[in-house]
Amino acid sequence: MSGHRGRLHTIRKVANVARRVVDEPSEDIVANAKMDRALKRGPFGRIQLFLRQVMNELRKVITPTRRELISYTGVVLVFVVFMMAIVSLLDLLFGTGVGYIFGNGPTK
Repeated sequence: MSGHRGRLHTIRKVANVARRVVDEPSEDIVANAKMDRALKRGPFGRIQLFLRQVMNELRKVITPTRRELISYTGVVLVFVVFMMAIVSLLDLLFGTGVGYIFGNGPTK
């Protein structure tokens, strides 16, 4: 009896997965539909759509608080100073190495 229940459970799972696959539109179908709609719009319609999308995205933007802004600025400045140190060190090493390879000695 438990074997019968197991098979029914498996069949139901397969049916649910198949139903979900059929219900979900393919990415290609969605992309093609969007492209068709975009081609039907005139140049002013496309500009209007673009501006509407820009405004919708700008509404999602959250401006940081003063404390967050100072924190983010500090992180960026520390990172830039760190990267400058690495690049300067590599420049010094490569310059010295090239000076020794080509016989001029270390650059001064």
